[in-house]
Amino acid sequence: MIKKLAKVVAAAAIVGALVATAVTPASAVVPGIKSGLKIAIMPKAVNIGYFTAWNKGAQKACKEIGAKCTYVGPTEATGPAQVQFINKIIQQKYDVLVISAADQNAIVPSLKKAKAAGITVVTSDADVAEASASSRVVSILPAASSRIGTAQVDWIAEAVGKKGSIAVLSAAATAANQNAWIKAMGPYLTKKYPKMSWVGGTVGKSTFYGDDDATKSTAQFAAILSQYPDVAGIISPTTVGVLAAAIEKKAKSAKVKVTGLGLPSQMAPYIEDGTVKKVGLWNPIDLGYVAVYAAARAESGTFTGKVGTSFKAGTTTYKVTTGGVAFLGDPFTFTKENIKTFKKIY
Repeated sequence: MIKKLAKVVAAAAIVGALVATAVTPASAVVPGIKSGLKIAIMPKAVNIGYFTAWNKGAQKACKEIGAKCTYVGPTEATGPAQVQFINKIIQQKYDVLVISAADQNAIVPSLKKAKAAGITVVTSDADVAEASASSRVVSILPAASSRIGTAQVDWIAEAVGKKGSIAVLSAAATAANQNAWIKAMGPYLTKKYPKMSWVGGTVGKSTFYGDDDATKSTAQFAAILSQYPDVAGIISPTTVGVLAAAIEKKAKSAKVKVTGLGLPSQMAPYIEDGTVKKVGLWNPIDLGYVAVYAAARAESGTFTGKVGTSFKAGTTTYKVTTGGVAFLGDPFTFTKENIKTFKKIY
């Protein structure tokens, strides 16, 4: 039902019929934030469960600040697909755009156009390239890239007994967040786990791309097993990929170990039956929530996004670090012991 609704919203938006999914009375105001802001919330793709949770947090923030918010975007996680929607948002004169960049470079010219048109742009979950940071005010990311990457190496090391060869099943080759995490994995595995290795010799040559598409991710999982039949473990730093890997591992009774970044609501069946021992993630609800607050405060003139400045979202204060980025915190680990609780949340 969520996928069907997402496609309807996406289709309506592209022809100019953007419909707000949450409208709050102007009486619900927060000091330092203008009431009645028109905000667009754009995921990499509207039909990905992770972003449904991300939008849940964004809509909660929108309600608290009295904003009129629209969840809109493509059904395929590509930069060119997002550009069509960004251009439409510019035409419809939104105040704010909160976006997860499907491509760190392809959307930058359109973001610059949005900025020139007076739209406050904040990236969340996935940022633009570092050289293009001026195209947005600030980026709200889950945690430092190095920590997200190394944590997943630790999870797979535990699963394979700290020995054997490892592959990566990622999202798109142009996804800045996944690329940064994967880059951090390479030297960390080599240094900390001498009996482990990358199937292709380096982490870059050991990475397969499923483009955040379930069908493609399933095919790439099969390609890894076919090309490297002795692979001990697969890390998938994407909720779409790790779910596809878990489903296929169970269906094929594959011996390969699987871990990565997964939604507890989606991964619960595979953790509970032992197909996957452990996955991790931050709370995407929080990520969307904080991003809307940052964007709204920036649009209201009470937050600049400059390094060293801070802003408040709800009861928590966040500080902008090098690169114009604010982080939520370390990823949380889900196991059979705690998955029952978290699968009810997101």
